[in-house]
Amino acid sequence: MQQWQKYLAEVFGTFILVLIGTMAIVAIGRTGDTVMAVVPLAFAVALLAGLYAFGEVSGGHFNPAVTLAMFVDRRVTFVDLIGYWIAQVAGGLLGSLTLLWMTNQAAVESTSSTFSDGIGTAWISEVVLTAIFVAVILQVTRSAGMSNQAFIAIPLTLAGIHYAGIPFSGASVNPARSIAPAFVGNGDQALRELWVYLLAPLVGALVGWVIWKVVVQGDTDLRDDLSAIKDAAKA
Repeated sequence: MQQWQKYLAEVFGTFILVLIGTMAIVAIGRTGDTVMAVVPLAFAVALLAGLYAFGEVSGGHFNPAVTLAMFVDRRVTFVDLIGYWIAQVAGGLLGSLTLLWMTNQAAVESTSSTFSDGIGTAWISEVVLTAIFVAVILQVTRSAGMSNQAFIAIPLTLAGIHYAGIPFSGASVNPARSIAPAFVGNGDQALRELWVYLLAPLVGALVGWVIWKVVVQGDTDLRDDLSAIKDAAKA
């Protein structure tokens, strides 16, 4: 471990602490107490349930941004990248269609990812929060000392992200989570803004991977990784 890695780790660790903590303070002032009390925990517990039920089979990505990070880190193949993306979108649609069956289209539309503070705020929120989420996942699933804590660390991180990001972008950090309510709910705003929730988390996944590679792995020359990614995509 190089000295500069320790310093960068402190930079990014403190960044996460201050950013999510202070975003949550602002979020509580902007959003109804019921939303902030229930929604982040609901997503965290739902992810925990998915991980315990199916995580050992597929790795428990449940998120195209996570699968992209795993692909660029050469943990899944290009074929699996596409297969996982299709499966994740299908699963999300199944979830929203089930909600539609139980309620109505207006209820599904109300669950869509939308923003009110402008595209810049939503974009930054989705990119940064996804990068944090991905960096945590990359480390806890790679580290021998942390692997037994992954099923707790990942949902707790998602809860923190929701507490911080809901009023800024809806805290989607997951294209599959946003695609399903947008199409099933058929809301004009959700469909119009969906591209942000498709692209920003994927960019955030790449940013999170680069930061993790440099700070944790100490790899400042990513040319070999990029060449391997290109080769994998061509295969």
